[in-house]
Amino acid sequence: MQNVLLNNDVEMPILGFGVYQIPPEQTEQAVSDALAAGYRSLDTAAAYGNEEAVGRAIKASGIPREDLFVTTKLWISSAGEENARRAFHTSLRRLGLDHLDLYLIHQPFGDVYGSWRAMEALHREGVVRAIGVSNFYPDRLVDLIDHNEITPAVNQIETHPFNRRTVDQEVMRERGVQIESWGPFAEGRNNLFSDPVLSGIGAAHGKSVAQVVLRWLIQRRVVVIPKSVRADRMAENLDFDFELTDDQMASIDAMDTGESLFFDHRDPEVVSRFGKLQPNI
Repeated sequence: MQNVLLNNDVEMPILGFGVYQIPPEQTEQAVSDALAAGYRSLDTAAAYGNEEAVGRAIKASGIPREDLFVTTKLWISSAGEENARRAFHTSLRRLGLDHLDLYLIHQPFGDVYGSWRAMEALHREGVVRAIGVSNFYPDRLVDLIDHNEITPAVNQIETHPFNRRTVDQEVMRERGVQIESWGPFAEGRNNLFSDPVLSGIGAAHGKSVAQVVLRWLIQRRVVVIPKSVRADRMAENLDFDFELTDDQMASIDAMDTGESLFFDHRDPEVVSRFGKLQPNI
């Protein structure tokens, strides 16, 4: 598995397995199948409600801890210096682990700076190897970097052919932050899986649309965490032993609309809606 080197010299697999929207009762089997297929990076969150199932699958796998890269995230309702520390240890207990590889602020709302101070302390204590953020637009990311000691290692944001986040990636590159994609397949919106550009490129390589999208992201040095509950699709998503031509990369780049297909974190109504969400964590 190809790795990227984070800004603190921690290595992270460029392809991992995400468990967003997988019900807790299906998560253990899905993660077990993913680990059996060869995934070694797992991405969950307190708000997903399935950390314990991820932990059970890790334990049952027998895979040495040092061979795994485990990420989870802090939700808004647990923001703040003391709350974030408690939430971190709650997630660690649910996962059945003694340390995390990556801990992210899930949304750029609430007491972000208090949370970041707690995460910096946890990093110094050695219970998390890298800390980062999710859904931060460049202005919020730069402000966080400029007023804190540790630069986020990762920023996980919506990134797919219809919203490739070129400007965001360039700001991250300049600041030493690794871009990571959530929603790489745009959850099938805009008929992604039947798109003629992606389908045509897939046919030229004998690959699926999903494989083409993953290859496009990986060639852009974007970390990606596709989700599936089907073992055959998990294995297929790991098979990216081909390379897109410059013309094919440009054709996919041209699909960019420059807009989110889900929500804009700068929209006041979206901010208010997120702040009122109370996941069962």
